[in-house]
Parts: sequence; structure tokens; C-alpha cells
Amino acid sequence: MKTFIKKFKLLFITGLIGGYAVLSYSFVDNYFEVSKNLDIFATLFRELNIYYVDETNPGDLMKKGIDDMLESLDPYTNFIPESEIEDYRYMTTGQYGGVGALIRQQGDYVVISEPYEGFPAQKADLRAGDKILKINDIDAKGKKTDDISKILKGQPSTSIKIVIEREGEKKPLEKVVNREEIKINSVSYSGMVSPTVGYIKLTGFTENAAGEVKEALLKLKKNPELKSIVFDLRGNPGGLLKEAIDIVNIFEEKGTEIVSTKGKVKDWDKMHKALNTPVDLTIPITVLVDRGSASAAEIVSGALQDLDRGVVIGQRSYGKGLVQQTRPLSYNAQLKVTVAKYYIPSGRCIQALDYSHRGEDGSVDKVPDSLISAFKTKNGRIVYDGGGVTPDVVLEPHKYSNILSSLVSKNLIFDFATKYRNLHASIPPAKEFSLTDAEFDEFVVFLTGKEYDYTTKTEKSLEDLKVNAKSEKALDDINADLEALKLKIMHNKKDDLVKYKHEIKQFLEEEIASRYYFQNGRLEASMKDDPELKEAIALLADNDKYAKILTTIGKAEKPFYDAKRQEELNKKGTSEGHN
Repeated sequence: MKTFIKKFKLLFITGLIGGYAVLSYSFVDNYFEVSKNLDIFATLFRELNIYYVDETNPGDLMKKGIDDMLESLDPYTNFIPESEIEDYRYMTTGQYGGVGALIRQQGDYVVISEPYEGFPAQKADLRAGDKILKINDIDAKGKKTDDISKILKGQPSTSIKIVIEREGEKKPLEKVVNREEIKINSVSYSGMVSPTVGYIKLTGFTENAAGEVKEALLKLKKNPELKSIVFDLRGNPGGLLKEAIDIVNIFEEKGTEIVSTKGKVKDWDKMHKALNTPVDLTIPITVLVDRGSASAAEIVSGALQDLDRGVVIGQRSYGKGLVQQTRPLSYNAQLKVTVAKYYIPSGRCIQALDYSHRGEDGSVDKVPDSLISAFKTKNGRIVYDGGGVTPDVVLEPHKYSNILSSLVSKNLIFDFATKYRNLHASIPPAKEFSLTDAEFDEFVVFLTGKEYDYTTKTEKSLEDLKVNAKSEKALDDINADLEALKLKIMHNKKDDLVKYKHEIKQFLEEEIASRYYFQNGRLEASMKDDPELKEAIALLADNDKYAKILTTIGKAEKPFYDAKRQEELNKKGTSEGHN
């Protein structure tokens, strides 16, 4: 027996050492690969900087190399150099030092596009449309929004001198603006949208977003007529995971499982539960989402849907089921790295793109239909993973006319609002403000001589047909017919101004309202003709229909994935910046 135990111990120790050796070899092998490639990169970088024919900028080269490397993984894993920490801080906290205004490029100059109410730019009477000529005696002509943004931002309690050109003023105006700590609230608006329906607009998930939602809800609940809530998450790109969990907790019991995260480092896998006392467990909720609702916005909308706590209305959400953390790097830089996927209460992950399996050309495809699975909500309703949050009530997105897109992109609606503001000292409240027919006619006259032409899809197809016919030497035979067809389909700008007057007028009213009542004014003006908001209010007025949606067990449609639209959203940027 002693001999057997002795042999068993020897075999066990031998196996343990062998296993350790394999693990050690694997670790050493991986470490060697990392070390080897870092050494190759360092020597390449040194030789390149010494011997390349022209002078190089080492910082730019390194940033380009890092960005391209990370881009091969996913769009959310990013390098944040020290110079961009302030912008990152704004994304997570909503705070930065500056003047409190959005700016945009317009020709050779940068103009104020929207000052924030109650912040330095507005206090100094900077207005939307003001063209920045100089900042602290530095000529602003030819500078881009990034250049101007860096100058406008700075330590609170410092001041800058801005020289502007304003519509209707003969001479430039000089403004001294005192920088402050700018804190942009995540709840951009809350109020009653009908006698019994409250409304909360959440634009981000920065620090204390949940606190702001709770405060807005409690304020609405002081109205004894309040019976239901519209929670607007449209265009919300997400943010902090903790805030999303705490927001769901406002409407769900303490201890409810809201979201879990699973990644490569198993020690970080975690089930996140509601930790706080809820505010209201019964008030009916409709949640508005669209293609711009992403990440934390999808956790909130998806969790409320999975828990059958609210009805989701709108268009399928973005489909970002990935979680990021920041890791400190040398010289105050940071790495924002994707560390896990999140899973909402039904167990589904709503990530739409599979970044782990790229094509040979580097392209990323959606999660294949064969891998999309069905899950059940708390009440047994069928929902799916792999493609964002599909609303319970799906509405078609509004498609705007070519002429409106052109008027917006050419800044003509913006410029007319600037002119209007300088001719009218005041307007009625934003909810009541409406352009008269005579004022719309003034806008039409304002457009005289201005370039805002556009090409319709039909006209583009006809031009493509002509090109193809010419290459196939068939143009001479059909050219007369094509020209006749061109005359029939060619758009008329003046006719389109009449045809699409309603939607153009709506955009004009929103832009003009923002000049007097800032961000709240723009939103209130938009509410007058918001089909999704109207649908939400109507549903909340129909108790039976609302209850039926949340309790009917049936097969939902699989999420439809628009690859082209997803690519556009991934690449989408903005010409405006917070300053």
C-alpha cells in the first residue's frame, strides 16, 4: 500500500510539473511573440526616423500606427493621448472648461452654431450665426473647428477676447468671455407633453445621468394628473454602464438582474443588479429609440423590454453590445479597450456586427441569421439577439426630401434663422411659435441667387444610363429619348419649395426657436410634429392596447439588418464641437 501511494504521489507530481511546463511554455511563447514584435517595431521606428529622406514627426507617425492597429479590432477600442483627455473627460462626465457653445465651419471661418443657455457664451451675448474673426488678437480666418475649439477651451476663471461679425451690424463686435466649468446635463428636457403624459429626454449617460432622470421623474410626479411617461432615448449614443443600470433601477425592484458582462478575463465577468430603492414600479412607460440609440441606451431600452416594464417604440437600435474600460498608459495617455459583451435580462446580446471574424478585405459583417437566437421576456414574449433592440411598435423613419437636405447642408436654413433673429427681438413661446405664410415667402425670396441645387436618384440613374450608353456606343440611338425623359423628370426647385413646404417650415421653426429659447426651444418646437412622440402618447392613452403588447405571447420578427446604414453610422462624425 505504501508503495502504491508513493507511486501515485510521483505520478501526480510529474503530471503537475508537466502541466505547469505546458502552461509556462504557452505563456513564455506568447510573451516571446509580444517581446519580439515590440523589438522589431522599436528598431523599425528608430531606423525610419533616422534615414527617411524627409523630416518626420515621430508623434504623428506613432499615433497613426496605433490608430490603424486598433482600428483592425473594433471602432470602440481607441488610444487617447494626453492632448485629447479633456474631450474624453467630457464624454464621460459631461464636464469641460470653456465658453459653453457649439461651433461649426462655414467657409473660411468658424461660426457660433448654438450657445448653451446660462453659460459664458450666452452671458456675453454671443449668438448663433456670429462669425469668429479673431480670438485674443489671433486671426481666425482659415482655421478649422478643431483649431478654434482648442483656443476656446481652457481653465475656468480665465478670459478670452473674441471679435465677431454679426448679421445686421456694420462693424465687428468685441466680446470678453470668462471661461467656466461647463457641465452639460444628460437630461436635456423634461415636462408634460399632454395633460396626463410626462416626457423625459435623455441625451447621454455621463456621470449622474440616473440622478438627473430620477430628479426629473420626481418633479413630474408632483403633478397629480400625471399617469404615464415617455422616455426618449433617440439619438442617445450611450455612455457609462453604471448609469444605465441605475436608470433601469428607477423603474424596477432592488435586486433585479439588469445586465451581465462576459469577456476574456473571467474574473471581470459580472452580473449587475439593481442596488437602490425604485421610484415607481407601476407607472406605464413608452421608450423611444432609433438607429442612433446605442450602448447604454440599448441596455435601458432592452432591459425595460425584457422585463416587460415598458413598451419600446421607433426603429431598431444601433446594435452595440460591447463594453469598454479605460486603462492608464505612460505620459497621461489612456487606452479605451473593449473588454466584454453585455447581456440583458432575457440573456440576449444585441451586438449587430461580428468584429472577431473579418473578411479578407477587412470588412465586418453582421451576425449571421443562422446564429441569431430567440429569447423570452419576463412575460414570455419572444425577442432576438444579434441586431439591436427591435421595438415592440416599429415605425418607419421619416425620409426627408432632397431639397430640405440641400437647404440644411448649405446652411441656408441656419443663415435665414440668423437673419430672422436680428430682425425680431422676440417670438412667442417655442411650443406656440409658427412661421406665417408671408414669412415663409420671405425665406423663398432669401434663397434667390443662392446655390442649393441637388440631384435626385432618378436624375442620377439617368446620368448613369447615358454614361453606360456612351461606353457601349449606343448613345446616338437613344440620346433624343433620354433628353426628352430628362425634361420630364428634372426637378424644379421652386416647385419643390411649395411641395415640401411643411417639412421645410418645421425645420425653420426649430432653428429660429433655438435662437431665442436655446436647446429647450428647439426640442419644444420639434414636438409639434413628432410622429413617434404622437404614437407614444396615443398608446399610453389606450390602457388595453398597452397591456396587451406587454402580455401577448407571440413570435416577434427577427431583426432586420441594414449593412449599408450601419457602415454610415460607424463613419458618422460631426462638424460641430463643444467649447
